[in-house]
Amino acid sequence: MVEADRTHVFHSWSAQASLSPIAIAGGLGCTVWDADGREYLDLSSQLVNVNIGHQHPRVVAAIQEQASVLATVAPAHANATRAEAARLITELAPEGLNKVFFTNGGADANENAIRMARQFTGRDKVISHYRSYHGNTGSAIAATGDWRRVPNEYARGHVHVFGPYLYRSEFWAETPEQEAERALHHLERVIQAEGPSSIAAMLFETVPGTAGILTPPPGYLRGVREIADRYGIVLILDEVMAGFGRTGEWFAFDGYDVRPDLVTFAKGVNSGYVPVGGVIISDAIARHFDDTVFPGGLTYSGHPLAAASIVATIEAMRDEGIVGNAARIGADVLGPRLRELASRHELIGEVRGKGVFWAVELVADRVTKAPLAAAEMARLKNELLALGVLPFTAENRLHVVPPAVITDAEAERGIAAIDAALSAMS
Repeated sequence: MVEADRTHVFHSWSAQASLSPIAIAGGLGCTVWDADGREYLDLSSQLVNVNIGHQHPRVVAAIQEQASVLATVAPAHANATRAEAARLITELAPEGLNKVFFTNGGADANENAIRMARQFTGRDKVISHYRSYHGNTGSAIAATGDWRRVPNEYARGHVHVFGPYLYRSEFWAETPEQEAERALHHLERVIQAEGPSSIAAMLFETVPGTAGILTPPPGYLRGVREIADRYGIVLILDEVMAGFGRTGEWFAFDGYDVRPDLVTFAKGVNSGYVPVGGVIISDAIARHFDDTVFPGGLTYSGHPLAAASIVATIEAMRDEGIVGNAARIGADVLGPRLRELASRHELIGEVRGKGVFWAVELVADRVTKAPLAAAEMARLKNELLALGVLPFTAENRLHVVPPAVITDAEAERGIAAIDAALSAMS
C-alpha cells in the first residue's frame, strides 16, 4: 500500500522523496488501524476534523441512503437534503444569519467569503493574522499568515497584523487584558494606516488552530467587532477547525461576546466523511445579492451526499450530547491532566485550549522560551506512535485534538502516552 502510494500519489506540503506514510486501513470511533492491524488512538482527528469519530453508523447510513436515491445534482436545482442541511446549520448560527453558500471545503469557503465581502462593500483589502491558516487557494493562502503564504502570494489586497498570543507577546504585555488591549490598538492603527475605506473585511480564526490553538483573551473578539462596526468592515470568522463541537460549543464564537457577519465552516460539520464547507451569511449581505448577481459558484456546491452527511452529523451530535461531551472532557480531563504534566515536565512551556482543542507548547528552556528543536519534535512524534497514539504536531507544539466522542478512559490513555513519551525524552 505504501509503495503504491509513493509511486502514484503526490502529497501536500511535502518533499516527496522523504515520505513514509502510515498505511491507514480502517477506523472506528477514536481508533484507527494500519494495514498490519496495529491500532492507534487518534489524538489528531486526522486533520482536526473527525469530530464525531470514525465510521459513525448514522452518518455512514445517511450517505448510503442518499446515494441510493440521488447521488449528485447540479447546484442550480433545489434539493431537499441540501435545504435541510442549510436549515440545521442556520439554526445553530446567531440570529440574523439565515443563508448558507456551500463549498467543497474550508479553503474555498474563505475564498467565497472574501468575494462576498468585497462585492458587498465595494472595497478590496482583507486583514488577517500572521498566526493563521485559512486554506490553500488563491485568496485563502494569501490571507494565511504562516510560512505557507510566502511562495503562494499571487492574490492582491491582503494585509496582516499580529493577533494576541500572551505567551510570546508582540506587545510586551504581562496580563491577558493588556494583550487584548494592545493587540486591538495595533489592529486599529493598521486599519487607519491602510485607509479604512479600502478595507473590505477582517478574516480571523475565532481560535487560531494550526497556528497554536491561541484562545483569544477576554475582550479581544468583542473589540474586533467594535472596530469592524466603526469602520464599516465585514467581520468574517473562520470556524473551519474550531467549529461544530471542537471547543465544546457548536461554534467557537459562542464562547465569546461576538457576532460575525460571515462564518466559514467545513471539517467538523460532517467530520470530513464527504468533502464539504460553506459560508453562513448575514441577512444584510444576503439581501445585497437579491438583485445583484453573486459572481461565484462550484459544480459540487451542496452536493447531496455531503448534505446528507451534514444532516446526520448534526442530528447525531444533538441526540448523543457530543458537544457537551467535548466541553466536559476538556474541563474535567484534558485540561487538568495536561496542566499536571506541565508541572512535572520541563519541556512544556505552556498548555492552552478548551473542549477537545488543546496545544502543548514545547520548549528547550522555560526561561528563554526557546522552541524545542525540530529533531526533538520528530522524536516525540515517533515515541507517541510507538506507544500506539497518532499525534498532531506543528512546529514546536503537540496538539491534543481527539474526536469529540472521546471517552474518559481514552483521554486518560492518551495523556499517559504523552507523559511516557516526554519522560523518555527527558
